[in-house]
Amino acid sequence: MPRSRITVLSRYLLYGQFSTRGCLRYQARTIPAAIRPSIKSTTPWSFQARAVHTENASSHPDNAPSPIYVPLRKKLKDDSKKQKALGKKKKNNANNQTVDGWELTVGIEIHAQLNTAKKLFSPAITSFNDDPNSHVAYFDLATPGSQPIFQKETLIPALRAALALNCDIKKVSRFDRKHYFHWDQPSGYQITQYYEPFARDGGISLQARDGIAGEDGDGVSIGIKQIQMEQDTAKTLAQPDNVHWIDFNRVGVPLIEIITLPDIHHPATAAALVRKVQILLNATDACVSGMEAGGLRADVNVSVRRSDDPSAPLGQRTEIKNLSSFKAVEDAIIAERDRQIAVIESGGVIESETRGWSIGSTETRRLRGKEGEVDYRYMPDPDLAPIIIGDDLITHLRGGMGELPDAEVEELMQRFGLTSKDAMSLVALDGGKRVEYFWNVVDLLAKRFGPNANSPEYLPGYQLAANWTLHELDRLTSARSEDVAQDLGFTEDGQCHRVPARYLTDILFYLYQRKIVAKVAKELLWAVFRRRIPDEYPTIDTVLDEEDLWFKELNEDEYVELAYTAAEGHEEVVKQFVDYKQFPQGKLMFLVGQMIRQGAQERIDPKEAERVMKRVLEEKLVPAIKNQS
Repeated sequence: MPRSRITVLSRYLLYGQFSTRGCLRYQARTIPAAIRPSIKSTTPWSFQARAVHTENASSHPDNAPSPIYVPLRKKLKDDSKKQKALGKKKKNNANNQTVDGWELTVGIEIHAQLNTAKKLFSPAITSFNDDPNSHVAYFDLATPGSQPIFQKETLIPALRAALALNCDIKKVSRFDRKHYFHWDQPSGYQITQYYEPFARDGGISLQARDGIAGEDGDGVSIGIKQIQMEQDTAKTLAQPDNVHWIDFNRVGVPLIEIITLPDIHHPATAAALVRKVQILLNATDACVSGMEAGGLRADVNVSVRRSDDPSAPLGQRTEIKNLSSFKAVEDAIIAERDRQIAVIESGGVIESETRGWSIGSTETRRLRGKEGEVDYRYMPDPDLAPIIIGDDLITHLRGGMGELPDAEVEELMQRFGLTSKDAMSLVALDGGKRVEYFWNVVDLLAKRFGPNANSPEYLPGYQLAANWTLHELDRLTSARSEDVAQDLGFTEDGQCHRVPARYLTDILFYLYQRKIVAKVAKELLWAVFRRRIPDEYPTIDTVLDEEDLWFKELNEDEYVELAYTAAEGHEEVVKQFVDYKQFPQGKLMFLVGQMIRQGAQERIDPKEAERVMKRVLEEKLVPAIKNQS
């Protein structure tokens, strides 16, 4: 056999690519030198990131013009305009959960990065924001002679996740090799747990408040088939001109793969499941970050069948890979469901294939086919011993799990009367750190309220704390704020660097007691956030005293006099309160606004002003108009 050219062999051995069809002998004879592919170094980072060309066989010559690079945001905007021009406007997802005559079936595979300091099989530290290729061990690059060494501490967060998902922990589990080629997997195989995963037979319950589809009623249970530990791959950074940079910092980072049973039948419920899993993983400190930071990804398997025969086998499924947001999960399932139904109704056949999804798209796209089951040549890893998990470890971890999100949401709703939406938001924000901050504020308020702090009379005070913790703190770093780039700095134990709990407690206590008005309270919050307190004023009391910001409310007679003054010149408005069919609340608030403008704002309580104005209208002004007529 004639000797093959080095470039041909390198593309085959390093990247798994053939330039033409046929065997290497035929290629060695027929590939013209003019179109030989090559590997270019287009960056001075060549010592940090490997640049890989992914040109196909019909690669253009070197003197051909490069394709124009279009930013993703512009591309999405242009695609949206085209879809709108064609009249392809997307339906509201809330009204697009079912299709008459068809049943949707979905199974989900969730990949979550574990919260560990080391990689799964090497002592290299896990890194997400450091320089590319700065935390890579010999085994991460499959250097000849290197071997995997299981880092035992990576098992702990995996077990916490499995317990939170009600799984049966197996005493013995083993690692297997899953063989496939890709440039982000240097060894040519991934170490996973295909045959004997460490956890099986779990489940998760979703309620209406979790955002499931209305068709699922008050709740639904989703089975967890298994959870397995495995390696993550390297990170690929796409560049113009078909160049990809490879960052091996991520290769070998420990993952868990959570595989559900095909128990999901509505797109919104699928998105709710992924959201609930993320909340659980954060609550148990198992997952390093959520979907928004790339720490959690979802693959969904979608199939449809006609609903007139429930005993019929499930339809041929397709897989949509690497969905990175809850909305993407729901949108991609809807798009793929509609595509499959259209294919079947037109007489076509659904092929087993892997498909992709782009943000803002209305259709899934084909990535590659699956001719039968892919043969990954699974085999037990001969370099890794079995994992033996003792009952004492499981008992210890179960005892230290603490309160899970569902129980905490119930407590917030029952104890403080919060809505399910507010309670869930409080639990989910900042990976559970925000709700810990709220509990710290509640404890400090209870001390200020005294021995009867659990009395119903103080419930509005705790509700005020929940509202400010959830909404007012967010306004400090909202898009409208000049401090949008600032971080509130919540910690695991519920502290906040920018707004310490003791200062917020003082503000809320005085606001609840009506010793300050809401406007002053919000100004004090900004002063704390911008460190005027304690840099300029050591305490909340100090600034209230020195700036004379205490609320000195008008007395009843002063309110009444102000109400008469505010109503003068607005006789037509006052007449709206005579023989009305529906109480003109908007007109009442207009008159209250006149009171606040004409009086001393720092001495007026809007609610008290509303009460007095309504009384003056009903007892004095309206009867006077009736007597005149």
